[in-house]
Amino acid sequence: MADLALRTSTMTNKGIKDTVTEIWTPPTFSAGKVPQVVPGKSNNQDIEGDFPLDQIVIDQLPLGTHIHSSDRYGASAWTVTARITTTTADGEPKFYFLKCAEEDQGKAMLEGEFNSMCELYKTAPNFVPKPYTWGKLNVSNPDTYFFLCDFIEMTNQNPDPDQLCTKLVEMHQASVSPTGMFGFHVNTCQGNLAQQTSWKSSWVDYYIQLVRGAMRLNTEINGQWKNLEQCVDRLISFVVPQVLQPLESDGRMVKPCLIHGDLWDGNIGTDFENGEIYVFDASVHYAHYEMEIAMWRGKFNKVVSSKVYSNNYLSRMGISEPTEQFDDRNRIYSVYHTLHESACHNGSSFREE
Repeated sequence: MADLALRTSTMTNKGIKDTVTEIWTPPTFSAGKVPQVVPGKSNNQDIEGDFPLDQIVIDQLPLGTHIHSSDRYGASAWTVTARITTTTADGEPKFYFLKCAEEDQGKAMLEGEFNSMCELYKTAPNFVPKPYTWGKLNVSNPDTYFFLCDFIEMTNQNPDPDQLCTKLVEMHQASVSPTGMFGFHVNTCQGNLAQQTSWKSSWVDYYIQLVRGAMRLNTEINGQWKNLEQCVDRLISFVVPQVLQPLESDGRMVKPCLIHGDLWDGNIGTDFENGEIYVFDASVHYAHYEMEIAMWRGKFNKVVSSKVYSNNYLSRMGISEPTEQFDDRNRIYSVYHTLHESACHNGSSFREE
């Protein structure tokens, strides 16, 4: 599906000027190219399917695995994905999910995703597909990278609010920052662009670092736009001190919680076989837990934007003090997500938000 377009009219000294704003819509196919690799073999046998497997990927699977096929599967805006069908050494069917992306951007995306999924799996193994490895394929032009994890067949049903929010709260509560600070040891990618996740001891300082990084990406990729830079400067100088500093004042502290970081509709699924909810395509970092659900304000969400999800989550996790500033915090956390997404999607309708 192509992105839609929103036409708006503004009055200038030369009359009415029409502008067209792109409205982002989720991808319905994988935009990346299938890597041009020398097809590997499994137990000296050819592998069926339309997605040739590099021998490097084949060698990552457990000893005794027999690969039957590798086929394109799923939709992605910046990568190409496949399902690998195998039989284990014990004769049991087993499926894997493979994601590939090109050049330095692809390397950053997949390194970040592997580290993100490992951190989530360590904390909440019943909430994410098991990650196995990531690396570089035997492709030199262009350099191409891969990420490998378990494949889980998902249904199209909306996630059960009770189960999703229970698992999310358990993950947030169980998580422990390895440094006691906010951030992550690699810059994970939300979308196709890296977040600035260097460690900070102060939540306010860390949030400002995130916002400045997203603003810098916006300017570099999309150029200057209206008074966006001025608005972001005012957010940092005037709004953040009033809304976020109270979290760390009067003896209060913010616990750095592990958050998925990109928890929109498209990154949540329900297992077709057992009804368990899983999340994937993560861009984790340790942050204030309320930031996780701020993404649910986004207009691109059609499911988790429902109040039933945020109310369910907050009834279990609670609201940080001062509680009366929750909605203001939720709004400015959402500003960061929207600003970063604007850079990922060439401005589009995210800038209008």
